Amino acid sequence: MKMEINPSEYKILIVDDVMSNILLLKVLLTNEKFQIVTAGNGTEALEQVEKEKPNLILLDVMMPDINGFDVAQKLKANPDTADIPIIFLTALNSTTDIVKGFQVGGNDFISKPFNKEELIIRVMHQLSLVAAKRIITSQTEELKRTIVGRDKLYSVIAHDLRAPIGSVKMVLNMLMLKLPASTIGAENFKMLTTANKTTEDVFSLLDNLLKWTESQIGSLKVVSQDVDLVEVIKGVLDLYSSGAQLKKIALKLDAPVEPEVHADIDMIKTVVRNLLSNAIKFSNENKEIVISVEEKDGMAIVHVKDSGCGIDPEDQKKLLHPDTHFTTYGTNNEEGSGLGLLLCKDFVKKNGGELWFTSQKGVGSTFSFSVPLIAQ
Repeated sequence: MKMEINPSEYKILIVDDVMSNILLLKVLLTNEKFQIVTAGNGTEALEQVEKEKPNLILLDVMMPDINGFDVAQKLKANPDTADIPIIFLTALNSTTDIVKGFQVGGNDFISKPFNKEELIIRVMHQLSLVAAKRIITSQTEELKRTIVGRDKLYSVIAHDLRAPIGSVKMVLNMLMLKLPASTIGAENFKMLTTANKTTEDVFSLLDNLLKWTESQIGSLKVVSQDVDLVEVIKGVLDLYSSGAQLKKIALKLDAPVEPEVHADIDMIKTVVRNLLSNAIKFSNENKEIVISVEEKDGMAIVHVKDSGCGIDPEDQKKLLHPDTHFTTYGTNNEEGSGLGLLLCKDFVKKNGGELWFTSQKGVGSTFSFSVPLIAQ
C-alpha cells in the first residue's frame, strides 16, 4: 500500500558545492510543493541540520571541506539526527563507493546527472517511509497511554472494590455459620448460600485482577522465601472445603513427600487457589479432586486432578494464551473470567517453574505446576 504524503509538510535540505545543482534541485522540488533549505558545503550542512531539522537530506558526496560520507557519519552518530534519511548525490558509481555510502548510513543514491522523474520517485519513497514511521510512533505512544490508562483503571477498580466486597464476604460467612437451614428455612438458606458463593467468586476475581495488573505493570515483586509447600496446600484446601461440600465434591491430598521450596508464598497460594477453584467449578457432583505432590529433578511438582467435564481438544489450544483469553462455564453454570489461569502461568514462571495441563473431554483435567526445591 502506497503511503500518501503532503509535500508541504516536509522539509528537504539540499547540500552541494555547485550552485547550479542547488538551483536546479530547488526548482524541481519547490514545484512539487516541498519546503527547501540549502547548504553549499559540509560545514554549512551540519549547521543547517541543527537549525532547520529537515525531514530528508540530498547530500553531495564530493565537497571541498567535509565530504558527504563524513557528513553522514557525523549525523548518524548524533541521536538527534540519526534518523534523518540521506540520499547521496554523486557521480561516483563504483561498487566500493556505493557500499561505502550505505555503510555510513545512506538510504539511497542518485547518480549525476540525475533524471527528474527518478529524483522525485526516490525522494517520495524516502519521505513515505518517514510518514509511515510518524504514524507508527504516534500509534505506539497512543497505545502506551491506553495501556497505562487501562492498568490504572483495573487497579483502581480491583483495589477500591476488594475491601468492601471482602467485608460483605465476611458478613455472609458469619451468617452461614449462625443461620443454618433449620433456623431460617431451606429456601432462605439456599439464597444465602448463593449470595455467599457469588461474593466469594467476585472477591476472587478482584483479587486476581489486582494481582494481574500489578504483575503486568511491574509493581508486583517476587519475594522468595523457604516455604513448606504441603502446608500452603492444606491452607487452601481448608479455605475451599465448604465450597466443595456444597457441590458434594471430596477433596483429597496425596502428599507422600513434604517438599520445601524457595518461592513467593503469596504467589504460590494464588496458584493453588485458582487451580483448586477451577477444579471444583468443572467437577460434577459426588466426584473427587486429588491434589498430589511429588519431587523430580530439583523441582516440587503439584498436580490438581479432577474428574469433571474436561476440555475440548480445540479449546485446549486456546488455553493459557493471553491473546485468546479463553473461558467456559462450570458444571453448575459458574461463570469465570479466564484470568485465573493466565495469572497462574505468570506467577509460576516468575518463581522459576512451569504450568501445564492434560485434559480429556468427558473424563477430566489435571493441571500441574513446578517450583524449585530449596537448594541443598
